[in-house]
Amino acid sequence: MSPSLRLAQQPEADELLSRSPLAALVGMLLDQQVPMEWAFTGPYTVARRLGHDDLDAREIAAKDPEELETLFAEKPAVHRYPASMAKRVQQLCQYLVEHYDGDASAVWRDAATGGELLKRLNELPGFGKQKSQIFLALLGKQFKVTPDGWREAAGPYGEDGSHRSVADITGPESLEQVRAYKQQMKRAAAAKKA
Repeated sequence: MSPSLRLAQQPEADELLSRSPLAALVGMLLDQQVPMEWAFTGPYTVARRLGHDDLDAREIAAKDPEELETLFAEKPAVHRYPASMAKRVQQLCQYLVEHYDGDASAVWRDAATGGELLKRLNELPGFGKQKSQIFLALLGKQFKVTPDGWREAAGPYGEDGSHRSVADITGPESLEQVRAYKQQMKRAAAAKKA
């Protein structure tokens, strides 16, 4: 059963994220230096511009890089940095084709432990430790992908009842709680520098 994600805060985009493992991965990849809703609407925008109702890793992997960049840059742009993000999404899809036969869900389908799943996520192009831990928490909390030790592997993002990241957003109220937490962390970091 698919979750009902509410990350894009737009029904069509959230529906795609909920049913498409690749869309969820791409949304997570895009979630940097832009508002979360913009990032997680990106997979829907890309699918529509490609003329499909889902993303296909093989198609994106094989696409002419300049064409993909143009598709990302078309107004409204998929991301604040359309050229670099088009390249990153293509690298992610190429990696998935090479290592997982183009099937994004194969990244987590048979992971025996949270540690193994975190390692697989860390190996994805564009996924550092924090992004991998957040996505692991999203898989556990909302997709019910719960290999042994997943909460520990997800670090603080795996904590039950936390409101730290996209993994905890289930609607407008939890979105506001996550935003408040992030603002609190920014203020604390600024206070340390002062």
